[in-house]
Amino acid sequence: MTDDETAIRHVVETWMATSRNGDLDTVLGLMTDDVVFMVPGEEPFGRQAFAAAAMGMGETRIDGTSEIVELRLLGDWAFIRNGDAARWRAGAAVGLYADDFAEGA
Repeated sequence: MTDDETAIRHVVETWMATSRNGDLDTVLGLMTDDVVFMVPGEEPFGRQAFAAAAMGMGETRIDGTSEIVELRLLGDWAFIRNGDAARWRAGAAVGLYADDFAEGA
């Protein structure tokens, strides 16, 4: 495993831990300005759209796991495809989802 692969895996681990704590500022700090999310059924979106959606969740907390299914390094460009399983709490409501997405940095 290269240093870059190790660093990307560390970002994913940090992302999940800070998401559990509701620390959006740290999550946003893990992203480059040109990050691209590709989520099934949605058009690709970037950091600003991610931030807006996260802020729209209010006090909702997300807890889950993320398994890197694919990680590619191509010079100064990289992407990952994750298999995520998460649940979130907003008051008494609990939701579950599983998703695959890619992230470019």
